[in-house]
Amino acid sequence: MPTPALTVLQEDNHWWFMTRTRAILKYLDAEVGPSNGTRRRVLDIGAGAGNMAHHLAYYGQVIGLDYNARPLPVARARALTTSQASGDELPFPNAVFDLVTLLDTVEHIPNELGVFAEANRVLKPGGRLLVTVPAFMWLWSYNDVINEHQRRYTVPELTQKLELSGFRVKRASYNNFFVFPLIAGLRLLRPGAPELDSPHLTEDEEVYQVEMEPTPEPVNSLLHVVGWLEAELLARANLPFGSSVICIAEK
Repeated sequence: MPTPALTVLQEDNHWWFMTRTRAILKYLDAEVGPSNGTRRRVLDIGAGAGNMAHHLAYYGQVIGLDYNARPLPVARARALTTSQASGDELPFPNAVFDLVTLLDTVEHIPNELGVFAEANRVLKPGGRLLVTVPAFMWLWSYNDVINEHQRRYTVPELTQKLELSGFRVKRASYNNFFVFPLIAGLRLLRPGAPELDSPHLTEDEEVYQVEMEPTPEPVNSLLHVVGWLEAELLARANLPFGSSVICIAEK
């Protein structure tokens, strides 16, 4: 029987998460590659309940960290080593990780430059940082409010802040390219409409399985195919716009 950390999670069936995951894996395959038994260490800052651990385990031994204590028991039940701490005060010595990930995390944290500086500190020389964030402040919506976002980004803004923190950006692109016209159109037509967004998360631990409303079939399956096509395109070229940003940088 697979361990909890290696079980396919409900999140893997949602088109939005899988579009993001495919983009992440394309970047990591190109820049990091499989661990192949080497003793690599991966730190997932903002890991929550460990929903990405079974993907990141391909690249090394995964350690999760989250400021919120609520999802940590779920992560530990999935056999993920995890701890509670703030992203701008990491409880690790210098230069101990080969890969650090910030997957839709840093937009929640007021001290974003502190998070990037800490990621740089705990990475080994030549280590990689992979970041995903929401794009464009003009797409700000009720969903950002209920998820306690501090900001949204453009590719140049994220690149500049990473470079200020001592990183060399290897690649940066927008993501959710094909669905962007629909998302942007809805935001521009009805910018303050909460019904366009996910409902507020409850205190139920199950929200850490999927923090988004399910998309009905056959739309979800169709968008899975769109996400797969986008990942193949992203492997070859940077995309000029999208509702998210993905970036990989080197210490």
